[in-house]
Amino acid sequence: MVVGYDRYLENVADLTAGKEIISSGMTKEADRCRFALEKAAQGKKVALVSSGDAGVYGMAGLALELKREMDSRVPIEIIPGVSAANAAAARLGAPLMLDYATISLSDLLVPWEMIRKRLEAVASADFVTALYNPKSKKRVGQLAEAAEIFRKHRPGSTPVGVCESVGYGGEEKIVISDLDHFLDEKIGMMSIVIIGNSETFSHGGWMITPRGYKGKRF
Repeated sequence: MVVGYDRYLENVADLTAGKEIISSGMTKEADRCRFALEKAAQGKKVALVSSGDAGVYGMAGLALELKREMDSRVPIEIIPGVSAANAAAARLGAPLMLDYATISLSDLLVPWEMIRKRLEAVASADFVTALYNPKSKKRVGQLAEAAEIFRKHRPGSTPVGVCESVGYGGEEKIVISDLDHFLDEKIGMMSIVIIGNSETFSHGGWMITPRGYKGKRF
């Protein structure tokens, strides 16, 4: 049995032929996890399909929380994957070569005041930062506020990668912009935005964050 979010299941349709498929839409995460645990407890072998990596804004944490809440003895195996930030970074070049942070701008589960506090912290600490869920039809102001926070700590020329629908073939779009202009790009819920640190640069169509190897002896 394979359980998951509609679109994610579409992505792995070539691997699930002949399997029993249970799909549902957004905001049904807890229902999916609980259903998967219940079916596993009944003896079924269940695959809970999550995002790029189940442990990064995915279902692994929720499944483990519910396992504890339900006092379930079902064994769980978490399979590592490729999170959107890493997939986007590979398209951009090497922007995550040094310390970096990931922050979701969605305030459905975390209050915006807390998200703003985290943005201030990583911006002032000069972390390369990957922004998940940067913008939606209803949530349009948070990304502009995030950009303003980073402008207080970094020059407007700081490279910013905007990656749309990474891994979705013809839908994919990769742009290297900068802190002053990246908001002009098309950005939505299928986008990942990676903001460079004070040393990040772009060259030859690549976005690069030096790790400090130059001049080192090994």
